[in-house]
Amino acid sequence: MEMPDWSLIRSFLAVAEAGSLSAAARTTGISQPTLGRHVQAVEAALGVTLFTRVAQGLALTEAGRALVPAARAMRAAAAELALTARGQAAGIEGTVRITASRVVSHAILPPILARLRQSEPGIQIDLVPSDTTENLLFGEADIALRMYRPTQGDLVARQIGAVPLGLYAARSYLDRRGRPATLDDLMHHDFIGQDRMDQIIRVMRALGMEVDRSFFPVRCDDPLTYVELVRAGCGLGGILRAVGDPDPALERIDLVADLPSLPVWLTAAPRLRQSPRLRRVWDALAEAFAA
Repeated sequence: MEMPDWSLIRSFLAVAEAGSLSAAARTTGISQPTLGRHVQAVEAALGVTLFTRVAQGLALTEAGRALVPAARAMRAAAAELALTARGQAAGIEGTVRITASRVVSHAILPPILARLRQSEPGIQIDLVPSDTTENLLFGEADIALRMYRPTQGDLVARQIGAVPLGLYAARSYLDRRGRPATLDDLMHHDFIGQDRMDQIIRVMRALGMEVDRSFFPVRCDDPLTYVELVRAGCGLGGILRAVGDPDPALERIDLVADLPSLPVWLTAAPRLRQSPRLRRVWDALAEAFAA
């Protein structure tokens, strides 16, 4: 029996964890036909059937389930090898992969990264805008900017600041509906809420505003689209002040003084902190947010 190489095992594990070829293709960026061929190659090499087709996609056979722990151990070993090698890189030149939320990637990071590129032209940046949690220990990113404290114990994490929120409306909306002068006025305006998430409801209730989902005539969970809905005049909405204040189409409403600030955590795998290149990017991000 010939052992399949890691690239084939990685595809098998992606399909096993995603539950279908299509879902695995979305998470890995590998096409469905290629993933299918990889799974068939593993089955041929090992002489077992790994999946059966079900209505929802693919289900692991007993043999497939037995292979998953070993495949995950191979993934961890491959990540360990890559992290060790990258952590030992002595030069400043090379690539650093940064992941951050879509809003932070869109509105805050570009000028920071432009300044970094001017001072360190040998460093290349891969920016991954994502509202999902990339796994730093598996090499999916080198540095993560997150709005919450990471819970994975093997990571190095540092809170580098906090970004305040503000309540905004489009100037065109306020010209049409009037500018609220009191909290009672405020509650007679349209607010933009969330569809399946409830953070806005929880914040408003904490501020003494007893609202539910039906209070919001327009709802959206996507943060970039949410900002555009406010800009278009659909109603009032909470936006990062770093996004709302510079926007000439928006006007901040200061009747609510206790809006929370979102903490910003800088996170990396421990070995990568030993890389001069990564350390330079880490320090640049920390200095920018501290300022």
